[in-house]
Amino acid sequence: MNDTYYFHCDIVAKILEAIQNRTKSICLSLDLNLSEKIWKIKTDRLILDHDIYINMNQLESIASYKNRIFIFKNNELIPIEVRSDGYYKLVPTDSAPTLEINGIKMHRSKDIDPLTDAGLKAQLVVRANDQVLDTCGGLGYSAIFALKAGAKRVISTEKNRAVIKLRNLNPWLKKYADKRLELIHTDITQEVERFETGLFNSVIHDPPRFTSSFGDLYGKKFYKALFRVMASHSKLFHYTGSPKKIKHQDKFIKNTIKRLEQSGFKALCFHDNLQGIYAQKN
Repeated sequence: MNDTYYFHCDIVAKILEAIQNRTKSICLSLDLNLSEKIWKIKTDRLILDHDIYINMNQLESIASYKNRIFIFKNNELIPIEVRSDGYYKLVPTDSAPTLEINGIKMHRSKDIDPLTDAGLKAQLVVRANDQVLDTCGGLGYSAIFALKAGAKRVISTEKNRAVIKLRNLNPWLKKYADKRLELIHTDITQEVERFETGLFNSVIHDPPRFTSSFGDLYGKKFYKALFRVMASHSKLFHYTGSPKKIKHQDKFIKNTIKRLEQSGFKALCFHDNLQGIYAQKN
C-alpha cells in the first residue's frame, strides 16, 4: 500500500473542480508525474486507499500555495521544504520536480523540463560501460540518465544536507534506485582528491551558478583535480548557466574555458542549448 501522496496547487484545482461538479472519479498523478491512475471521489473527498482520504477542507487549505509541493501522510499535509541556511523546496513541473533555493531554480525550467535537460547532458558525454562522476548531484537526475545511458558505475556527490533531505523525499530517485549508483554525501572539492588517477570515463560537473560561495567549483585547482581523475579520451560536461545573455566574447564563459584549457582539457565548446561547456581529455 502506498501511504505517501503528493499534492500541489494544479492538482488541487483539478480535484476541487471535480468535487464541485460531483464527478465520481478523476485521473491524476499523485506521485509527481511518475504515474497516473483513476481515483474515486465521494461527496467532499478524494479516496486514496480503503479508509484513507483527503477532504475538501484540507485541499482548500493549500490551494493558494503556488510552486510548493505537499506530502499527504498520516492525514497531514506537510510542505516539502527546508529552512536552514536558506529556503529550499521542491517545485512542481510538468515532469519531475525541480529544486529551488532562495527563489532560484537549480534546474533549467524555461522551455525545457529538468528530465530533458539532464538527459541531454548525460547523452553528450556518457557512453555504455562508462565509470561516471556526477558532481553536485542535487536531486539525482543526471545520475539517473547516466544509468539510462548504460554507465557501468555512477558516483554522485552532494554536500548540502538540505538538498539531500529534499532528494530523499522526491520519489523519482527512489524509482531508479540501482546498485550501479553510489550516492556520497560529501564536498566534491575534497572528495576528488581521494579518487584514483584515471578512474572516470565521463564527468558531469553541474555546480550551482557561479557566486563567491561556489568559486572553488569553478577554479583551476578543482579543474586540474578533475583532469587527473579522468581517463584518456574521457569527456566532461560543465554546466555554467547564463547569468546574462551569452555572447561570443562573454568574459565569464571565456575565462572559464581558459581555466579548463590551462588545466589540460581540449576540444572546448560552449553549448548554448545546455548552458554549459563540453571538454575532452585526450
